[in-house]
Amino acid sequence: MKKVILSYFVALTLFAGCKKGDINLFTLEDDKKLGQQTRDQILADPTTYPVLNRSQYPTQYAYMDAMRDRILNSGKVQHKDDFDWELYIIKDDNTQNAFCTPGGYIFVYSGLIKYLDNASSLAGVIGHEMGHADHRHSTTQMTEQYGIQTLLDVVLGNNQNQLTQIASSLVNLSFSRADEKDADAQSVTYLCPTIYRANGAQDFFQKIIASGASQPPAFLSTHPNPDNRVQNINSKSTELGCNSVPTTNVETTEYVAFKNSLP
Repeated sequence: MKKVILSYFVALTLFAGCKKGDINLFTLEDDKKLGQQTRDQILADPTTYPVLNRSQYPTQYAYMDAMRDRILNSGKVQHKDDFDWELYIIKDDNTQNAFCTPGGYIFVYSGLIKYLDNASSLAGVIGHEMGHADHRHSTTQMTEQYGIQTLLDVVLGNNQNQLTQIASSLVNLSFSRADEKDADAQSVTYLCPTIYRANGAQDFFQKIIASGASQPPAFLSTHPNPDNRVQNINSKSTELGCNSVPTTNVETTEYVAFKNSLP
């Protein structure tokens, strides 16, 4: 324990001169611990988060797991082997949402799945959310939001109530402009070597623009605006020389069958 305290004291000293947004006091294990607590709170509240049971919907989860695994096996996910990357489907057709907690716990609402038209679109959104976890945006933001001393107490196990509050806030966390842009770019990078279109995430924004909605769902934030994000995503895909032609059967036929099989 003395070594742990000393390590965090050294970290506090080193971070004293850093700018906001540059500091993350959490270790990878802390990310996992926070993500696990958030997952447990979600699974313990089926009224708010009616998660589909894997044993009752094995085919649907197999489809989603295969999509996640293609992203993980792209060779581009920095913390592929450090985080758990568990995936859950929340049954709520009225919510077009997805989020990924620290440590790689991915939650996707059925409303989002049914709103999207093809596999690359969903893979793009999942890649975006995985990018937030992979680049540890949540815990970096938490360090800035709650302060180093508070988080020092949390990671040392001295403030369980605060940890619970932090875990609860992760579900609806809004990211900065820079973090959203980075997650968009990571989505393209992850998908580029896969069977999906690397710019799949832009499809969602195109639908938002076409619908005339004034704001995208909270999980995709409101900045930069959808038009700029479409442009940035497509520019990144072109920069990396990614394939813009999907595998047709996987892109549409299999995806439609998958989303129609959901309750």
